[in-house]
Amino acid sequence: MTGTTESAEALYAPCSGPSVWRGGDPADHEEWILRLSPRHLAEIDSALSEARRRDRTLLKLTAADFPLPTLAGELARIAGTLEHGRGFAIVKGLPVERLGEPAASTVFWGLGQHLGRPVPQNADGHMLGHVRDTGRSLTDAATRGYQTRAALPFHTDRTDLLALLPLRAPRTGGLTSLVSSAAVHNAVLELRPDLAGRLYRTYFFDRREEHAPGEPPYAAVPLVARQEGALSMRYNRCYLESAQRFPQVPRLERADLELFDLIDDVAGSPELRLDIDLQVGDLLLLNTRTVMHARAEFEDHDRPALKRHLLRLWLALPHRPRTEDARDGVTPRDVIRPRNAAPHDETNPRRQPT
Repeated sequence: MTGTTESAEALYAPCSGPSVWRGGDPADHEEWILRLSPRHLAEIDSALSEARRRDRTLLKLTAADFPLPTLAGELARIAGTLEHGRGFAIVKGLPVERLGEPAASTVFWGLGQHLGRPVPQNADGHMLGHVRDTGRSLTDAATRGYQTRAALPFHTDRTDLLALLPLRAPRTGGLTSLVSSAAVHNAVLELRPDLAGRLYRTYFFDRREEHAPGEPPYAAVPLVARQEGALSMRYNRCYLESAQRFPQVPRLERADLELFDLIDDVAGSPELRLDIDLQVGDLLLLNTRTVMHARAEFEDHDRPALKRHLLRLWLALPHRPRTEDARDGVTPRDVIRPRNAAPHDETNPRRQPT
């Protein structure tokens, strides 16, 4: 591993502010939940009609093409909370079953445009992701966690903001859990100050065959970075350990594994984690720089039409330069035209790619 990114004084300074929360803190109030009102739902239906009228492909659909007179203000408030507050929020009540998958996808994209700038999620350039079990296993280096039904320990995604919208729930399991990265950081400082310096070291993450030609198959990133006191964390133990398959990557030391064990333990503790039972139509929004998320293993339905299915967006913060959200030279791919998103039509053959 390479050296640290901050002064020794900064390394041992606990984080403070609204991004530092514990599992029981936000559960007693609904400050982080927006329940859509009939007026909001009417605005969404109107925006969907406008998007169809303008006949733009999804990739070219902007916030201006999806006007939300009052809901846009609520989304702007949520965006501020994501970046400067607790780092997560839920929008409840999207009528995905009434809309059907194509229209729900357009609504999901349109809402996302009011929060950030969509960026590619894989080497194929897909901008609108589909989270579902494909029968693959994480033992395959080309498989990513969202393509399996396995339990996914606490981790971050390679983006600023993550948006998830369940279209169908599994038969059992699949509970989502969140934890404050800053709270985990503080716990490491308190419990094992001897490991604190390793939080700021640069480690190597497996790209899981998602690299462009000529690029290395791994990425070198610090676990933790701080700028003007704000903490940003990147963590995915599966990818940290699978990167060891490359001979060019430095070997993990015993103390590194002790650090990973501690991060996993404190992140999963009842004191720090917040469990959320996402329902169909609940839009979960996360700042992945300040909040880690996990998913329990699930059992799916036998019928393909009933199997667990979530839509996913990766969003760059609006003020970030566009050069910073280029994903290894990946070219975004177009997905679907809003005019094909007819309500109540779940058998529409013109579907998004998986």
